[in-house]
Amino acid sequence: MMITGSADHSRILAAARDWRGDGMAIATVVQTWRSAPCPVGTHMLVNADGRFVGSVSGGCVEGDVLQLAADVIAGAPFELRRYGVPDGAAWEVGLPCGGDIGVIVQPVAQSGFPAELLEEIASAQNTGEALTVYTDLSSGHSALDAAEGRFANIYAPPRRLIIVGAVEIAATLAPIAQSMGISVVLVDPRSRFLTAERFPGITLDDCWPDEAIAAHKPDVRTAIVTLSHDIKIDDPALIAALGSPAGYVAALGSKASHAARIERLASAGVSADRLARIEGPAGVAINAISAPEIALSVAAGMIRAFNNGLR
Repeated sequence: MMITGSADHSRILAAARDWRGDGMAIATVVQTWRSAPCPVGTHMLVNADGRFVGSVSGGCVEGDVLQLAADVIAGAPFELRRYGVPDGAAWEVGLPCGGDIGVIVQPVAQSGFPAELLEEIASAQNTGEALTVYTDLSSGHSALDAAEGRFANIYAPPRRLIIVGAVEIAATLAPIAQSMGISVVLVDPRSRFLTAERFPGITLDDCWPDEAIAAHKPDVRTAIVTLSHDIKIDDPALIAALGSPAGYVAALGSKASHAARIERLASAGVSADRLARIEGPAGVAINAISAPEIALSVAAGMIRAFNNGLR
């Protein structure tokens, strides 16, 4: 049984909701070899009118998958195909990255990937629960019940980012995270800073950061980043974050300000082991200067932490 849980499915689920009632097919990466461009479990959803969302190869084989999807929507049986094998006589489409992928294309129908499953996945995502869908690669049918020899795709709850500090960097960091399917909450008790006009489409929380973090119950799929530069706001947030299982904790500031921060938090009783969890200065070193560049650096640090062993 093959199992995965690393792909982001938010855009697929949103499109499935919008296209409800239309003919659809869903393509899924079920196996990878060597340098594959998309992880196992990645979806591509295709509408009968030709629209599609998602990708299974980063662009290398999408044309062929779109044709298979059109055939499946028209009534052809599901298709399981391997791409990238060097033998061009055996396989029509290859991957220039040097990897191979196995892709199954199913109708969104009772005989393939039932539409009800997409609704159940979306519901589980909204409630923060994990859901596993099993696909029989010999029959092309997907269901919630497990069976030997099936491909198991784990739909984990969305990753989350709690940003502390409604500053200019947050205005870029939040949409970057959202573009990757990460749920964002922006925390700041200063009402003049925390406004829907400055941060449209972002969930806003005006509680004190330690209270807000406790209320949002961070887990290993949660990143917490402090950006306010105000120790009255950042320090309580960091203490709360370090007392949680958050997968990434980072604080903006220079090396000198971070050293001072460590001294303050140690004096407040935070252990050395917990203090070592803080990435400070936050993010990946890219010689960032502007607020958007710093936001990009912080986003990269978050993804690096998420992908180093986190599902």
